[in-house]
Amino acid sequence: MQSENPIIADFVKVANSAAGTLAGMGREARENAREKMKEAMGGLDFVSREEFDAVKDMAAKAREDGDALRTRLDALEAKVFGHETPAEKHD
Repeated sequence: MQSENPIIADFVKVANSAAGTLAGMGREARENAREKMKEAMGGLDFVSREEFDAVKDMAAKAREDGDALRTRLDALEAKVFGHETPAEKHD
């Protein structure tokens, strides 16, 4: 039969309790760190890759439209003012 020393039994109980407490503190610290990171990141304005690509495509299309309008305007000015544009006349 195994004899149980009360001092060792108490020490084991305290050690088990401390281990459980430390594990709980570790989980709580991890969760708090995650929450803080979410709060910090939530204040920043990040966009998704899809949103970035959509805006990039819109900007490229706007540039193309602007270039096409510039070409049409140059052609109209050449028709109205001859081969010189008003900008060239003032130079």
